[in-house]
Amino acid sequence: MGDPSGFLKHGSRETPVRRPVPLRLLDWKEVYEPFPLETLQVQASRCMDCGIPFCHNGCPLGNLIPEWNDLAYKGKWEDGIERLHATNNFPEFTGRLCPAPCEASCVLGINQDPVTIKQVEVELIEKAFEDNRVKPVPPSKLTGRKVAVVGSGPAGLAAAQQLTRAGHTVTVFERADRIGGLLRYGIPEFKMEKRFIDRRLAQMEAEGTVFRTGVNVGVDITADELREQFDAVVLAGGATVARDLPIPGRELDGIHQAMEFLPIANRVQFGDLPAPTITAEGKKVVIIGGGDTGADCLGTSHRQGAVSVSQFEIMPRPPEQRADSTPWPTYPLMYRISSAHEEGGDRVFSVNTEQFVGEDGKVTGLRAHEVRMVNGRFEKVEGSDFELEADLVLLAMGFVGPEKPGLLTDLGVDLNERGNVARSEEWSTNVDGVFVAGDMGRGQSLIVWAIAEGRACAAAVDRFLEGATALPVPITTSTMPQR
Repeated sequence: MGDPSGFLKHGSRETPVRRPVPLRLLDWKEVYEPFPLETLQVQASRCMDCGIPFCHNGCPLGNLIPEWNDLAYKGKWEDGIERLHATNNFPEFTGRLCPAPCEASCVLGINQDPVTIKQVEVELIEKAFEDNRVKPVPPSKLTGRKVAVVGSGPAGLAAAQQLTRAGHTVTVFERADRIGGLLRYGIPEFKMEKRFIDRRLAQMEAEGTVFRTGVNVGVDITADELREQFDAVVLAGGATVARDLPIPGRELDGIHQAMEFLPIANRVQFGDLPAPTITAEGKKVVIIGGGDTGADCLGTSHRQGAVSVSQFEIMPRPPEQRADSTPWPTYPLMYRISSAHEEGGDRVFSVNTEQFVGEDGKVTGLRAHEVRMVNGRFEKVEGSDFELEADLVLLAMGFVGPEKPGLLTDLGVDLNERGNVARSEEWSTNVDGVFVAGDMGRGQSLIVWAIAEGRACAAAVDRFLEGATALPVPITTSTMPQR
């Protein structure tokens, strides 16, 4: 550790400044100002060189955080990106989108602000791209084995890159017209500009990964054809069935799932559409769901020119500081303000929507009431009923699992008690040669879990194809950790 007293000398945590709200609402660019490398190095020096770095445990990827913090502090950028890539294929994604459970388990965070791990991560990869250090890593030889990866989200892309670098011929199938899954169509531009996906895909194509878009596996290519044409199949299609709200009035026009609304906004930014076909412009918007997807709808509604936005959450308002129920080093339950919340809107907690109301087949509002938790169940607070006008209602209540009809039913894979694809310790399904990674097997989760599972699943597929003596799959100069 270059500065063992850095955490004592630099007690304050510093992160990038967000652009002024009135300015950033005029465009769809990312919300943060540039972060000077000199400031980043000071922040990296706050890493304590812990005897037991709990940040390793907090990160599903097992990122070597103290190592690349130290290298960033010393300005050894090339070594730093090598250590970062040793465990993470796409730090430019996680550095922008991950909620940073590593920071929640930082030892410094016990009694001070934790190290800015996430910012060090994203600045390491951005400097690597700027210095042209992120180059294709093609395999030294081909195995002659063919692998199909179904789904091009972070799990599918991680599995594909690992397997391609191991020498297998990998084809990624995506039913949308562009690669990226929720990274492409679910994440707004202001959270991650899509040019970051495109430059990584260029690297993967140069390595040999084949991408086929506009292919609905199970329809355009059958399950039998997939198994006949490939030696192994990785299911990485995500948990795409959205949770619905089947209450009176649900059939009214103007009520949409978040994943109907957000992709259209992104398509406008891509130039596919001149204007969004579902828009918040000039409307009173209500978002049902208080998580990240709801915040994405909030920021998008602001940029489209909503008259007002209210975001409902059935859970009570979290405490300002870490709740006693989530002690260090667990991820803390606490009140958080995202960039979208900073931009405006009304956050309403402990509320349940019981009915949508409308006129002439269109939604005009909703009826709701407050709730409280009693013995683990929500109970209505008597006398708390209220009505709220709404021209647009967006349902952002999460996802309940993968789509079953089509590929999964045709393959005949077993499902677990939660309706996800069942898998063994080796990531295999009950169907020989068919594996599963990411949300399709885990359920709705974090991007770091998706990448970690994609990598571990790729190692299992490699062992299946090449036998127990298969060499570890290289990333750069390092090897892939096993599950």
